[in-house]
Amino acid sequence: MVQVNGNYLKLKAGYLFPEIARRVKAFSEAHPEAPIIRLGIGDVTEPLPEACREAMKAAIDEMGTREGFHGYGPEQGYLWLREAIAKNDFQARGCQVNPEEIFVSDGSKCDSSNILDILGEGNRIAVTDPVYPVYVDSNVMAGRTGDADEAGQYGGLTYLPITATNGFCAPLPEGKVDLIYLCFPNNPTGAVATREQLKQWVDYALANNALILFDAAYEAFIQDPSLPHSIYEIEGARDCAIEFRSFSKNAGFTGTRCALTVVPRGLMGTAANGEKVELWSLWNRRQCTKFNGVSYIVQRGAEAVYAPAGRAQVQALIAFYMANATIIRRELSAAGLEVHGGQQAPYVWLKTPTGIDSWGFFDHLLGKAHVVGTPGSGFGAAGEGYFRLSAFNSRANVEEAMRRIRSL
Repeated sequence: MVQVNGNYLKLKAGYLFPEIARRVKAFSEAHPEAPIIRLGIGDVTEPLPEACREAMKAAIDEMGTREGFHGYGPEQGYLWLREAIAKNDFQARGCQVNPEEIFVSDGSKCDSSNILDILGEGNRIAVTDPVYPVYVDSNVMAGRTGDADEAGQYGGLTYLPITATNGFCAPLPEGKVDLIYLCFPNNPTGAVATREQLKQWVDYALANNALILFDAAYEAFIQDPSLPHSIYEIEGARDCAIEFRSFSKNAGFTGTRCALTVVPRGLMGTAANGEKVELWSLWNRRQCTKFNGVSYIVQRGAEAVYAPAGRAQVQALIAFYMANATIIRRELSAAGLEVHGGQQAPYVWLKTPTGIDSWGFFDHLLGKAHVVGTPGSGFGAAGEGYFRLSAFNSRANVEEAMRRIRSL
């Protein structure tokens, strides 16, 4: 009989969001009359920007002609999209990122997992706690960890607690680590990092020959112009960081699928024999072997994000969701809850009432208010006692959800 990958058996439980879906499904079947409002999974709700839709329609028409048909495209993405990304997302902010260093993909969730393909098994890995579950689970699946303890923390990982005390910005590791996962604006807490804080991380990575995996999926939601959107705004970051970005949340591409990873030329790793190896070459080889690229139609839609009309429509979407976040913050604060986040990110991180744990609060909101959120403990042991609400929903649903919560 075929053997399975035993690393999967080390996973403490089902992935957080399927577990939420399971509980909601069970509740819905038991209470079919309950009008459930979902503020849990960070999925967008508003329509795709018109500019993106029109670009994709035109691309479909192109595909219907012999002259305009496109088959396999470049595994790295079409050059015209990579040039638009480099110019608008990076060079406009003073970052030295070239089109050839950008790899277009079908999701930053996928890329942040697949990047392990080119990294050795002996790396000492640091993650924040709480943390986006994919960073931990993908390392478990790849055999980079030991078993989980009673608190759900895996052997072989260095956990960096992010709390209200440290402003939800993790302290530097006390010892030496090789691989560091950072996410700003942070999922789940909604916290952001200043230039000074990111500079500390870059300096640490350079001093310890470490690699930072920087998830900037929510950078478009930053409202404060003094805050960095990319780690490459920090001097030295090209020599120690890979950055992940996505069109999912800013342009509503969660169901359309388009993202990107930046791997700078000259960013080096070390082979087992001590030889220096360029990570760009390894990632390019990996993508050429295991990935066939994002569809031409979708990439044309992504390109439209950078046109004047697309830019305005994306900004309107961001403003809409951030207004939702403002409403959530205001109403939860008025209800007497301790609230964090929601000012530079579409997530609000709230302290659960005294005596109620994260999953208990999940069941309480679902059962009494018919509102779905995300238990903080699902993001790590340090998330216990917290709860995440997403601003991704219609204005009417957000206002109704807050009315229900305040009436509890």
